[in-house]
Amino acid sequence: MGGLRKLLIPAIAAAIGLAILLNLGFWQLNRLEWKTDLIAQVEDGIGKPPVAAPGPAAWDAIGESDDYLHVVLEGAFLDGNTFYYTALSDPAGPVGGPGVMVYAPFRTADGWTVFVNRGFLPQDLAAEPRQQALGVPKGNVQVTGLLRLSEKPNWTTPEPNAEDRLWFARDTGAMGDVLGLDPGSLAPYSVDLNAEATPASGLPQAGETLVRFKNDHLGYALTWFGLAATLVGVFLAYAASVLWPRKQDEGA
Repeated sequence: MGGLRKLLIPAIAAAIGLAILLNLGFWQLNRLEWKTDLIAQVEDGIGKPPVAAPGPAAWDAIGESDDYLHVVLEGAFLDGNTFYYTALSDPAGPVGGPGVMVYAPFRTADGWTVFVNRGFLPQDLAAEPRQQALGVPKGNVQVTGLLRLSEKPNWTTPEPNAEDRLWFARDTGAMGDVLGLDPGSLAPYSVDLNAEATPASGLPQAGETLVRFKNDHLGYALTWFGLAATLVGVFLAYAASVLWPRKQDEGA
């Protein structure tokens, strides 16, 4: 009985730890199912005809399932550009390498504003063709592309260069502040233009949206379940070390 009493508190602690680890493992499996469904939804939605981009009445309800939604907008480009640093290692178009995505503010026919990612400019582009590429279409136009949710930088994200209007996260709210846009009428997302929006000059090179989702949930689930199995093994080994000497003493 003395050995069993010694195991009581470790057994309770092990049971609590096991319950936590198993719960985390099953939670990751649920996240895996959710993420798999989301990826399928996005891949299906990209190929569908565009729908009207969400206006201010729908902004509070926008979530991750709206990322990569194929949308259409009518309106006119405003003056000013901001830039998002990127490096195209596998470009859809002919130009790749380090460079920037060009974000231009677009005033919709309904009066609200959204940043439109017009496409890629390579880093080593000469001044004259760069200036030409930054000129936006004039007058009212219709544009189609993929909705991309705004990003917030984390502690690993380099600080933006406000003077050069260069960002390392797709923080459209901060981009709007630099251009003096009204935050109350600025959409919480941007729109990446489809490839057919690339001008005759070839730049900015549109259609370079990287459709990618991080989906490590299965690996995380296996990690938690592996830790649970390890905990069981450690407890059983400890229990044996407590109970086995007692049996030896009784047989002496």
